[in-house]
Amino acid sequence: MDVLDEDVESILYIAREISVYKIPHLKANEGHRANDWGDLAQPLWKGRLRIVEKSSGAALMFEDAQTGELFARAPYDPLKPCVESVLDSSRYFVIRVEDTGKKAYIGMGFAERTDSFDFNVALQDYTKRLKAALSPPSPSEETLSPHIPVGPKKDYSLKEGQTFSISIPGKAVKLSTPGTSLLGSSTQSTGSLGGGVPLLPPPPSSGRKK
Repeated sequence: MDVLDEDVESILYIAREISVYKIPHLKANEGHRANDWGDLAQPLWKGRLRIVEKSSGAALMFEDAQTGELFARAPYDPLKPCVESVLDSSRYFVIRVEDTGKKAYIGMGFAERTDSFDFNVALQDYTKRLKAALSPPSPSEETLSPHIPVGPKKDYSLKEGQTFSISIPGKAVKLSTPGTSLLGSSTQSTGSLGGGVPLLPPPPSSGRKK
């Protein structure tokens, strides 16, 4: 057999020891609870778990830790996940396994929370990669950044001779110089402040004319 014809297998995650449980039927409108599985110290099976990715997709492989013999297999489809978290623990999950067209549900538990965390991260990373491959960005989305405005750059700087006005609540102050304003009208200095109030005359001289 040609080596190039063999399907490349990638290992996304390995748990050295997991426990498998027989679980009761799910009640209507209720989620799974690990506390309903009986004595968690007495699992149905113990072994290792591998998440394996091939060109055809990914799958959860339950194998004997010593011989590698397959106990159960659960194909993983992000659109129809075969993994469901329980309501009362972050270390236990319900897995939908398949064998020759038949489906069954089993309980799975990790000894440590760090193992269950890494398990979730591996599935999330695979889901992101698969969705990105199914919906690649268009060429226009790759070249244009949403942070860069489209169109010619506008010049908001003041030209020579242009003026602007500042409106302060309770006051009417107009700053102007001879020339053309930003609105294009001709302006002249009014020589007054406060909305046209005339300036007071200077105080009289203290000296008297003789």
